[in-house]
Amino acid sequence: MFDITKVLRPAPDARPAPGEVINLLADGGENYVAHYQRDAVEFDYFAAPADPATLHENERLHQEILRHVPSSTRVVLDVGCGSAWVARELLPTKEAVISFDIALRNTTEALRRYPAPNHYAVTGDAFDLPFQDGSIDAVISSEVMEHVPDVSAYLRSLVRVVKPGGTIVISTPYNETIQYSLCIHCNQPTPLHAHLHSFNEALMEELLAPLPVRYTLHTLSNKALLYLRTHRLLRHLPFGAWRAVDGLANRVVRKPARLVVVIKVET
Repeated sequence: MFDITKVLRPAPDARPAPGEVINLLADGGENYVAHYQRDAVEFDYFAAPADPATLHENERLHQEILRHVPSSTRVVLDVGCGSAWVARELLPTKEAVISFDIALRNTTEALRRYPAPNHYAVTGDAFDLPFQDGSIDAVISSEVMEHVPDVSAYLRSLVRVVKPGGTIVISTPYNETIQYSLCIHCNQPTPLHAHLHSFNEALMEELLAPLPVRYTLHTLSNKALLYLRTHRLLRHLPFGAWRAVDGLANRVVRKPARLVVVIKVET
């Protein structure tokens, strides 16, 4: 049976009780920590999108991410767990799923919604993941990278905790045009949705070049199909058929909305 105390750094004195969040977030810290604690209170990550087109896009993105997780994976770490969809999908087939988030509310709700003996929750900072080097089989980090202040530090942290030969799957908006509004409090330009960066193939290649990894890049969710509200028809297709239609649309109109980065840590 999986023992989370063997992979945590520092190791707790005792195994956590079922349903107990392991809170390893230091008091105080950077401004972004307070921001995302407040963000989890103001924004309900567990609420389903009101727009059915957005719901369909999210479901297809999740299917794309999961297909890159090797079937042999035993332990999955979900960095930035949000709604804990990774736990919902993988708890039945994996030895352990660790829902990790900077917001205590999200990890607490993750355990409440998906109670299972193989579900663990840890609150902490992705820049300093509280796990032993090379202790995790696979990491999923969906729609997180665009929010982090230091992308290189975030990537190094993910790579450090994954076993040699292990897998990291990251998703992020593709070639997003970052929009700003003027904050009424600080009178400074503030990015909408707290998206700090926009990613494409060239930038990912630059960011990943210094790391001991191999990687592939995958684009999906054609914007033309999204704008035309084709989810009414495409939601009935199995994933493979949907992926073929989406791929064809992106060859005709090169406007993917999502980028999925699949990283293999070198042995």
